[in-house]
Order: sequence, then C-alpha cells, then structure tokens
Amino acid sequence: MLEQSLTSLLVTNIAELTTWDTQHPVLTDAAFIVDGGTIAWVGRSHQAPAADAVDDVGGAAVIPGFVDSHSHLVFAGDRSAEFAARMAGEPYRAGGIRTTVTATRAAPDEQLEATIMRLSGEMRRQGTTTVEIKSGYGLTVADETRALALARQFTPETTFLGAHVVPEDTNVDDYVDLVTGPMLEACAPHAKWIDVFCEDGAFDADAARTILAAGIRAGLAPRIHANQLGYGPGVQVACETGAAAADHCTYLTDADVDALANSGVIAGLLPGVEFSTRQPYPNARRLLDAGVTIALATDCNPGTSFTSSMPFCIAVAVRDMRMTVQEAVWSATRGGALSLRRDDIGHLAVGARADYAVLSAPSAAHLAYRPGVPLISRTSQPVLA
Repeated sequence: MLEQSLTSLLVTNIAELTTWDTQHPVLTDAAFIVDGGTIAWVGRSHQAPAADAVDDVGGAAVIPGFVDSHSHLVFAGDRSAEFAARMAGEPYRAGGIRTTVTATRAAPDEQLEATIMRLSGEMRRQGTTTVEIKSGYGLTVADETRALALARQFTPETTFLGAHVVPEDTNVDDYVDLVTGPMLEACAPHAKWIDVFCEDGAFDADAARTILAAGIRAGLAPRIHANQLGYGPGVQVACETGAAAADHCTYLTDADVDALANSGVIAGLLPGVEFSTRQPYPNARRLLDAGVTIALATDCNPGTSFTSSMPFCIAVAVRDMRMTVQEAVWSATRGGALSLRRDDIGHLAVGARADYAVLSAPSAAHLAYRPGVPLISRTSQPVLA
C-alpha cells in the first residue's frame, strides 16, 4: 500500500506573525496551517488544530514573502564605473541605459538566463517570493521578445518595456511606431504588463499615452516610470490611463499627490535608486498622509539600483523616507501585491497563497533595526512566482 502524502502543515511557535488581516494584522505567539499551498487557518499557537506535519520555527518572526513589483533582471554588462563617477559628483542621466543595451544585445541567451537565475536567487534568499521582471535593454523586436521569453521562465509578472529609451540615431516617432506595432505584436504573448519611461530624455506625455493605449488594446495592463528625474507628466498620465502603478514618484506636485490618492494608482517607491544616485528620496510621509497606497521595490538594475535586497529597501525607507517599520513592511509585501493587482500574495490571511519568510529574529522590526544583516533564514517557496 502506498503511503498517503501529507497535505497540511502547521507552522507554529511564531513570536510575531505578520498577516495583514484586517482584524489582526500582527499576531504574537502565533501559528498557521498550510493546506494545499494555501493558508487554511491562522491563530494563537495553543489554539492550533492538528495537521499532518509540524514546523516549529523556534520563536522566530514570520512575514509574507516580499513582492518585488519593479525589477530589470534581463541584462548584460557592468556599470560600476558609472556608479563610481556618480559618487564622485557626476549627476545621473538616463543615457547609461544605452550602454547596457549594447551589452545585452551582444549576450547569448544562456548568459542572460544565468543572470536572471543568479539575481532571482539572491532575491529569494532575502525573502522575495514574487518578482516582476521588465524587458527594456534590447530595443529591437528580436531582443525585446527574447528578453520577455527568458523572463517568463522565472515569473508570470513580465513587463514589456520597449519604451525604455529611444535607440541612438533613431527618430522618436518612428520608434514609437515600432514599439506600438511589430514590437508589441511580438512581445505581447510573453508579457502581462506594458510600461514606458515618461521622462525628459525618454518619452513625453503624448508618446507615453500612445504606447500605453496600444498595450491596453493588445491585452496588456499599464504601468509607468514616472517623475524620477524631475517634475513631469508621468503621474498624471498614469492616473489618466488607469495604470496599476506609477513608479519612482521622486518629484511630485500637490496635484500629482491628489491624483494618486483619488485614482487609486499605486505609488511605487524605489529607494535603492536614490541611494545609488544621490537624488532626494521620495516623500513617503507626504504620500501616506494623503491616503496614497505605496509599494516598495528594489528596481534591481545594473545602472541606478543594483540591489536585490528588499530588506535593504525597507531599512532605507524607514531611515530616510520617514516610514514606520510596519508601513515599510506592508509596502514591501501587501503594497507590492496591489501594484501587481494580486490578492493571493503579500499577506498571510486565510485563503492567501502560503508564500512566507521566516526571520532569524523575533520581530519584523529587525529588518530596519539591523540593516545589512542577513535576517531571512528561509522562505516557503523554492522558486519565485
């Protein structure tokens, strides 16, 4: 007779469990049951029903797996010299993207796949169980398509970013026609999202609207790089087009903040960028006080934020963006899930997917309290999703 497989797991002896349930967002002396990959019960350890197996975490804290809603993992090349120049006083400009484009086009598929695997592995070891991955370093039909096909092997949250910058020696209008025509047609089967870098030196508001509208017609959901390098129209375009998220939000007018609050567009804050470029940090307190929903993400990329660590981003958000620990952890989990329009991840309430991280610490506050220390002992997920 074949032995019956185990289906339920009791995770218990949790000093602090972050659930984000509306009734009990954080529980002490807690436990939960996983059944078929889903959270089936949450409560106090001494009230836990029986399960097929038990995982005693020994007084550790448990949080939802981080949801990194903004990354650029499909690339080749190194831009450490550019970073060193910025640290020596040279201002950041978006032109460095073209350096990565050249290297990425020349790289074989195996090299790009190995980079995604290495960086997503770093993310997983630091508590990330869901990641969004963008294209944007190919800027040809063939290179953007292969970038998304490779990314799709690692996550369903793939974003077509053919509109990252305009390639050298290319007319802007001609390139927009390419992005919204043959490139979109080839890339759409491999993507869930469409994105555009709406910024001086990249794409203006009219081009951004045209690109996002074409993506929507092709069945892709919109998101946007907005207001990173200065005040501009990106946030307003995001709100007009019903984008899921406006990411960066470094330079915002009062009208931008009001638009985000009233539209429900998620403000994606990417503190690794400001850390790596010495730009001012986004004013998270201003956004939160206005009722804007925030997602924290790494923006892992080779030029402006080469970090794969969500705990690092949480620590910076708490220290330099005036977020509380609970606000920062929420934004890195539940906020990231909302940015991806996902309700099954980013929380540990009954019915959620059992994506969680066990900390080598008794509370989530240690993520900011002990910056730079590897506090994620393990995650529930062997692969990112």
